[in-house]
Amino acid sequence: MLPLLSVLTTEAVANRNFLQNRIYVVIELPIVSKEKRTPKPSWLKIELPTGENYTRVKRIVKEHKLHTICEDGRCPNMGECWGEGTATFMILGNVCTRSCSFCAVATGRPNEYDMNEPERVAEAVKLMGVKHCVITSVNRDELKDKGATVWAETVKAVKALNPDTTIETLIPDFKAQWDLLYMVLDAGAEVTSHNMETVERLYRMVRPQAKYARSLEQTKRTHEYGRRTKSGAMLGLGETDDEVKKLMEDLRENGCDVLTLGQYLQPTKMHLEVKEFVHPDKFKQWEELGLQMGFRFVESGPMVRSSYHAEKHVL
Repeated sequence: MLPLLSVLTTEAVANRNFLQNRIYVVIELPIVSKEKRTPKPSWLKIELPTGENYTRVKRIVKEHKLHTICEDGRCPNMGECWGEGTATFMILGNVCTRSCSFCAVATGRPNEYDMNEPERVAEAVKLMGVKHCVITSVNRDELKDKGATVWAETVKAVKALNPDTTIETLIPDFKAQWDLLYMVLDAGAEVTSHNMETVERLYRMVRPQAKYARSLEQTKRTHEYGRRTKSGAMLGLGETDDEVKKLMEDLRENGCDVLTLGQYLQPTKMHLEVKEFVHPDKFKQWEELGLQMGFRFVESGPMVRSSYHAEKHVL
């Protein structure tokens, strides 16, 4: 008869006697740092989502089998936006083919592709009574059309069922297949957004499968196509003031109309750490500079995200 196998930590072995007829395997467990994470400053405190409208939006999203970036991206403004009856829909599933080191959305091989999704989004928009609809998506680099067909059909379906609703599309880069970009632009959204996310120096660390120049070119092509353009970035990842200013200058030179700047918040311990909690006064300075540069709208603040106050950016 083989002896019984037991697994003990080194601490356990040190405090008990070995028993006869047993084999002990000692495993060194990793030491978890006891250092406390830097607490968030007072200006980043948020209230838990509650209220009748929040519950109603959550129910509609669930019943229509939809995804929202509010939930999957762990947006700090979810309580406020859902409480007002709005949500940012995320189409083409909730698994992304890219592995951006700041993003809470799952990375992997997507298995969701539903041509009925456009109608479900349109119906949800109608039920919510949404006046301005924001739509985004995961990256679907494994698809031949990168998801552009579903993108275009979703915009058209929302417009058909909700003719008075304006739309903002927060789109991926389609890997520079510009015919796919134009397919989505032709669907008729009032605002087309594509986020830079960070300064050029940090791209390889923050967005390893994206390219700074490619994202700028997408904004330029969208502007030249006659669409209102929008982009955003996170602060607190280790960027310098000069790099932020250069990013803003690059966006203006490529025709960006609307800029959003917000504080990066670490979704989990597996994601990039926050290098700095940027003070609200600093965000205000960036807002003032952005308006001086010629951006038509600048949303700049610790809690600002891409779709924050998006309804204002149509005017």
